[in-house]
Amino acid sequence: MDGGTSEVSAPRRRGMRRVAEMAGVSPSTVSNVLNNPELVAEETRRRVLAAMEQVGYVPNNVARRLRGLPSPLVGAVVLDLANSFYTEVCRGVEDRLLQDGCMLMTCSTDVQPGREQHYLGELEKQGVRGVLITPVATGLEPLVALSGRGVPVVLLDHLGDGRLCSVSVDNASGGEQAAAHLISLGHRRIVMLTGSVAVQQTTDRHTGVRKAFREAGLDPDHAVLEVRIPPPDVAATAEAALDHILRLSDRPTAIVCVNDLAALGVISGLRDRGIDVPRQMSVVGYDDVVFASQLAPPLTTVWQPKRELGRTAAAMLLDESHPGHRHQSLVYRPRLVVRASTAPPCR
Repeated sequence: MDGGTSEVSAPRRRGMRRVAEMAGVSPSTVSNVLNNPELVAEETRRRVLAAMEQVGYVPNNVARRLRGLPSPLVGAVVLDLANSFYTEVCRGVEDRLLQDGCMLMTCSTDVQPGREQHYLGELEKQGVRGVLITPVATGLEPLVALSGRGVPVVLLDHLGDGRLCSVSVDNASGGEQAAAHLISLGHRRIVMLTGSVAVQQTTDRHTGVRKAFREAGLDPDHAVLEVRIPPPDVAATAEAALDHILRLSDRPTAIVCVNDLAALGVISGLRDRGIDVPRQMSVVGYDDVVFASQLAPPLTTVWQPKRELGRTAAAMLLDESHPGHRHQSLVYRPRLVVRASTAPPCR
């Protein structure tokens, strides 16, 4: 068996030496680039990676695990990759992981606990370096247990309780800013198109909207009508919800959407029904994704630091392997971006 091991490993050692020669570094530096990239200067790391690509040297992930080295694979379990918000967040994750030679695997749960459990189980079987997750529900015990089994977990766009690292946005503030803007324009009855009640972001935004109406001396029970739209195709379900909203005897004058994708469906549906935005109905989105400013009319929405969320979450995950790591919880503040989809009500 020793002879067999020698025959398999020798070409790999020669490949590493060839990379080292081409990059002008020692084989141990090449090893550090693969296994401990934080120890290598950025310029040197880039030179080694370029040499690896030129030589065609491919590290064996199975061999890495057998030697007790961390996997370069990181899993991201999010609610819906079709939502441009998560696409942009995952780009931020990728940008940060690439600096440490890691790669991202992404999964969408569609807000289904069964899918979430399946993906977490498969990622653990794959021996991933860690998992970034936007949980479907607020109960974190399964994720804490996963972390306890040696798979680091970072909560992405979700506020934790200190047992895990987390990166989130103050969604209550975002909802409050959106509602306060509409109140300042004169709107006194609005619809909130929301997603699953189990999702923390949804409930926090609703809380913020109701707070804004209370602080304006208005009764949120009358002023705010919540209409839930099922995932995953929120653009279509948001448009379908318009038939119910427009039949209301006390018709609202503004719609606050769970995200910009839902707002896209709402604006399209209102246009098809001959209702002008914003003259006859104001529309507010959430996230400020790349297409928000390109809609007709350009969308008033709540900006979130999408790529920064991803980069920070990835950095926290990579830091989990460092001695003395302590869990962190970072909360970003969103910002209202006013464009042309909101205006004073016409009645």
